Amino acid sequence: MAKPPARDLDRIKTGAMERRFSLLKAGVVASSRLALSSAGSVFAPAAERDQRRRRSLQLQSEYFVDEIGKLKGSVVKIGQMMALYGEHLLPAEMTQALHRLHDSTAALAWPAMDSILREELKARYEELDIETIPLGAASLGQVHQARRKRDGRELCLKIQYPGVAEAIDSDLDLVTHLMRLSQLLPQTREFEDWLQEVRLMMHREVNYPLERETTRRFHDLLAADRRYIVPEIFPEYCTEHVLCTSYEPGVSVNDALVRALPQERRDRLGMAALDLCAHEIFTWGEMQTDPNFGNYLIRIDATGDQDRIVCLDFGAVRDFPEPLIRLARGLTLAAFNHDMPAMLRAMQGYEFFDQLSPSTRESLGELLFLAIEPFADPSTIDARYLDEQGHYCWARSQLHSRAMARAARTATRFEFTAPPKELMFVSRKLMGAYTFMTVLDAHTQARPLLDRHLQRYLQQQTQG
Repeated sequence: MAKPPARDLDRIKTGAMERRFSLLKAGVVASSRLALSSAGSVFAPAAERDQRRRRSLQLQSEYFVDEIGKLKGSVVKIGQMMALYGEHLLPAEMTQALHRLHDSTAALAWPAMDSILREELKARYEELDIETIPLGAASLGQVHQARRKRDGRELCLKIQYPGVAEAIDSDLDLVTHLMRLSQLLPQTREFEDWLQEVRLMMHREVNYPLERETTRRFHDLLAADRRYIVPEIFPEYCTEHVLCTSYEPGVSVNDALVRALPQERRDRLGMAALDLCAHEIFTWGEMQTDPNFGNYLIRIDATGDQDRIVCLDFGAVRDFPEPLIRLARGLTLAAFNHDMPAMLRAMQGYEFFDQLSPSTRESLGELLFLAIEPFADPSTIDARYLDEQGHYCWARSQLHSRAMARAARTATRFEFTAPPKELMFVSRKLMGAYTFMTVLDAHTQARPLLDRHLQRYLQQQTQG
């Protein structure tokens, strides 16, 4: 039985005026409190003033984020995006507060959810026994476990909150307007492009018929591979606002049960995760762009024969245009071979890279060389990051932290404020996958795995 959320909401504020008022109130209250705090410490010593200011900013940021969490919908989604990409755009206190939106949001109380389900499922509602306590609550909807009465089949109902799809555009416009008034957002074309991409992605995430077909497609793609589990779709219980799949239990990658697995079993899980990412780039040309750990569970095999990765939530899966896929494959191949001339050639013809100076392109190439470190020739890797067998130790290497720190340092020197929207989502995926591997504490010898994918890609290019 899932634990109930700390607090429930009786309803979702869906009216444009109501949501606008709530956001404006949160912004005005937070700004006013911060101003009062600053005025109250005007005669304090400089060090004390700075400490008070930071503490006040922290408290008011947390207040603002708590109010955002109550509204749910795209307001929360844009807050989550800002948490991921706001390190150089927002005060650190605001970024830290926004990260809380990833932990949990308030659930909608069962009477309201029950009313939604009865309206959506009609007569089929009576075919199910539905748990009133949600398995999880997110910004756009929540998930409830159910059991089909006639055969006891365990199901999972993903239920969209009413009105959130219609509020996406107005929510996004209002949040960005408030942040611009506070001079917290950069006025650049790249950032505008990224905001448009956020808008499109959120519209995709509320498109449950699209997610249903995407889930079905990935289920078919991975059905024969025992390393993975993708839920089965039950279309008779699916609607525009309800998605019904098989219930697939598992534990989080950071669960104590996973950490207690023998090293070789965690290594196999890590290699499976890397292989899945490689298939997304080199075989399918589409990827899950949301690296949230909640989208991946571990099904531990009691016999120790085959632990499996449970893949959930395909609302953030997107296909990328062929030029970007070609770029990603070319950059990966050049990084794999540690070939800077090939790296620079792969960048040619892509507007973002073409506008940069040669030295900046080379700096980005060096960053990609670092990102490919787990797949490099072991003889070229710092021995501190290898175990006795020469396998790459993800937790010991802290690659995800080193790569993010390098990216932050280089970004401040480059002649751009933000990379193109597509690259931001790809980098989000990459950092999420690397963090997954680090938490898993996998030791991998992944060069042969990536080499196989690259060789197939080169063969296809030759045949094409």
